Amino acid sequence: MNTEGYRFIKFDLDRGVLTLRLNRPEAMNAINAGLHEELSRVFADVAADPEVHAVVLTGEGRGFCGGGDLAWFRDIDQQGLDQLFREARKIVIDMLELPQPIIAAVNGHAAGLGATLALFCDMIYVAESAKIADPHVRVGIAAGDGGAAIWPLLVGPARAKQYLFTGDSLSATEAERIGLVNQVVAGDETLAVATAMARRMADGPRLAIKASKASVNKILRDTVNLVLDTSLALEKENFLSADHKEAIKAFEEKRAPVFRGV
Repeated sequence: MNTEGYRFIKFDLDRGVLTLRLNRPEAMNAINAGLHEELSRVFADVAADPEVHAVVLTGEGRGFCGGGDLAWFRDIDQQGLDQLFREARKIVIDMLELPQPIIAAVNGHAAGLGATLALFCDMIYVAESAKIADPHVRVGIAAGDGGAAIWPLLVGPARAKQYLFTGDSLSATEAERIGLVNQVVAGDETLAVATAMARRMADGPRLAIKASKASVNKILRDTVNLVLDTSLALEKENFLSADHKEAIKAFEEKRAPVFRGV
């Protein structure tokens, strides 16, 4: 695949295993407008590449992905907001439609959309020091980028509500215990373990693996069809709320936000 149009994602193809690295290490790989746009097309590009047989998704540096960059949200206009939500839908759908197995190597904290990216992978390996959270509500917006779809499937509605309503983070050990992720590994082994599984997929019966993935993902796709558009529409509405504006202001002023439900 042609990678010239990518600035915030790094690519490394090794005998059919493609490693994708989110590449904003100075910001713990938080997602800005540029990275979000690249994410909205990278999975379709990978899907179309016959040389890619399995994918590893990880983060450059110490973090996996810190979620949306609040500086981006602070300055976003209506045109940018419309583009954000078109891209958000495409990211989730393209991940589900990716025929190759995709393995998450969660090498550091994964929050918000970062958690969603990890959880929509086919298998998720997490560094023992990493934490996972979907803190959308803490900035006054709904968990609309896929979290409302994938968390209940992985851990059940009650636990999903606990973490989506509070925005609380889970330790890697707790995430493994409740079935949110596949396995916790030592931090410096995360990428190696994930890559070993991707290698097994790439060197294995690829047609059968792809067919099995397509079958299982029908379950995920049905849930996403039911939930995603509603959750995105509600999240977009929340972006215009006083609560969200207060959360952004409080973040800049380094204080706790005061929410008023408006």
